[in-house]
Amino acid sequence: MSVSFAARFLRGRGSARLAAGTLVTGIVATTVLAGAGTATADGGDGTTPQRSGAVATIDGLKTYGAAVIHGPAGNTQVSAGLFEMSVEGGGMLQTYCVDIHTPTQQDAQYHETAWSGTSLGTNKNAGRILWILHHSYPQVNDLAALAKKAGVHGQLTEQDAAAGTQVAIWRHSDDVKVEALDPQAEQLADYLEKKARDKAEPKPSLTLDPPAVAGRPGERLGPVTVRTDAQTVTVSPPAYAATTGVRIVNDKGEPVTTAADGSKLYVEVPEDAAADTAEVTVQAATTVPVGRAFVSESRSQTQILAGSSESTVSATATATWAGEGAIPAVSARENCAKGGVDVTVANRGDAPFTFELAGTEYTVEAGASDTVTVPLNEDRPYDFTVVGTDGFEQRFTGVLDCRTRSAETGTTTQTLSGPTAPPVTTAVTDVNLAQTGASGITPWITGTAITLVVLGGAALVITRQRQNASGGDA
Repeated sequence: MSVSFAARFLRGRGSARLAAGTLVTGIVATTVLAGAGTATADGGDGTTPQRSGAVATIDGLKTYGAAVIHGPAGNTQVSAGLFEMSVEGGGMLQTYCVDIHTPTQQDAQYHETAWSGTSLGTNKNAGRILWILHHSYPQVNDLAALAKKAGVHGQLTEQDAAAGTQVAIWRHSDDVKVEALDPQAEQLADYLEKKARDKAEPKPSLTLDPPAVAGRPGERLGPVTVRTDAQTVTVSPPAYAATTGVRIVNDKGEPVTTAADGSKLYVEVPEDAAADTAEVTVQAATTVPVGRAFVSESRSQTQILAGSSESTVSATATATWAGEGAIPAVSARENCAKGGVDVTVANRGDAPFTFELAGTEYTVEAGASDTVTVPLNEDRPYDFTVVGTDGFEQRFTGVLDCRTRSAETGTTTQTLSGPTAPPVTTAVTDVNLAQTGASGITPWITGTAITLVVLGGAALVITRQRQNASGGDA
């Protein structure tokens, strides 16, 4: 899933009316809240994409063979293997998918995320998938040695190795009956599936913790801790730091331009600064850890990292300050175990902070913090603005993608057209989940889009009629 937010904090407007504006696209209209991302420092209303770790565009399936899914509706042939992604800012990634029945959208943009925000977060076999990644292709590129260890009879090609690895991953990620068509690939898949053992989730390539801090002018706001596998990261000051005197410093008050894993950063705000919000951005070049999850806002197949060149990674945190009253620091993260988003509000001011979230009013006392989990609909886009006291507004958007398609619909597959995989001896339905931009799929996409628009519009009309009848606010 992909998430983003935009925030603004304005003074001099008095207490704002506590109302929440909601825009939900899909078959069912519901009040929801988005996850965490980056905040706009200029107080604009637009959203910006989350920047935590690597951001990449998928280039397609590059090294692959064929596999067959065995389901109650029959057999379906699919392509199985390694995808490649181009990293924004430089670098290349290799990935396998962990959602066999969901198509990969052409040129979809992905971003790195924690397992907890994907189907891996609730999958007891996620650690076994990581073991497979570390013990097979491309991490193990001596194919002769891999074949010998796996007991593969015959030559193991790159295509066989990629297909066998993907099939083994699917058995753990989607709990489906799937086998590789090539005998060598199938032997490798059986070996990997049976030998896999639990491994701990890899750490992020780069993130800032917490993603939001707050305080008063004249103070050092923070700390924000750098978490990274890079040797060093570059720290960028807010865009308007030169004219406002806002600085990024360490715990000694010294200006910081570089940092490392575990470094604590602070935002130093002049005592006479007006209430505002600023960004702290860090960037590095590093290899992204194997096993990191990658998700897309376009409901493209969730991917898991199999290999990385040195790639550009970045992360952003926000700092909010005001001279008096409530001073909120709001952050959020997807929690697939609970089927929603955890929204955390910390109030660093001297007055209570009251806000409305998903139709309910909450108050966080001065110096306290609270976390609310907002349930969301699976695969539904959401767009929500939290409006609080003293003119605070924060908007969240995204798509919750916590379950594989097989977990949602059982073992029924969605048949799509695409390039034909190698022939098989049994009758199967051919589907290449890596190529959904082919002309044969266009009528299906168009028809589905029209249906969603009509049903979504009808749902909104019904919702408004009910609101008018009850006289209440959305």
